[in-house]
Amino acid sequence: MRLFIALDIDESIRQRIARFLEGVRDFGPAARWVREESLHVTLKFIGQTPDEAVPRFEQALAGLHRPAFDVAFRGYGFFPTPKSARVFWIGIESGAGLTSLATAIDDITAGLDVPRETHAFSPHLTLARKSRGSGAPGKRHEDAPNKVFRRLQEKLSAMPTPEFGTMTAREFFLYQSQLSRSGSRYSKLHRFALDPQT
Repeated sequence: MRLFIALDIDESIRQRIARFLEGVRDFGPAARWVREESLHVTLKFIGQTPDEAVPRFEQALAGLHRPAFDVAFRGYGFFPTPKSARVFWIGIESGAGLTSLATAIDDITAGLDVPRETHAFSPHLTLARKSRGSGAPGKRHEDAPNKVFRRLQEKLSAMPTPEFGTMTAREFFLYQSQLSRSGSRYSKLHRFALDPQT
């Protein structure tokens, strides 16, 4: 099965993002837009894993202790650059809490033969991708100026910076991703609690 580790998003923030999506989706009709129910903050992509390996991930991650932390969702951007945009995203601000959690998860999964991340953790919430384009933040050899997000960028530049709210991350999840013609479907396999804030 295909696995990843992520934070869920509070329903009130999810609804604000959904309203934002309704208002801007038509300005990028050629992009592949994320469904509201699929929104999450990826901490680690694991990839294809044998079913029998799942308990090893659950056991290893259950031993992780990190404090809960606040996460703010605001602003937006494009990967790798606005001119050669492949990905449209919402910004995430969380101080050191989110990066610390992602780094600890990377350390744990490395011990389970999952390759370590080669780039610094870059928290964001993907809203849309260029069709048949990579979702990776870094530059790729196939990147070139494109028109997929041009009209969206023009419209957004005339709007105030969007604010979607702040939540306290109290847990994270091991997810299964199932690919289909209508897009990926995500299922929560296991919940891991973060330590209460002091």
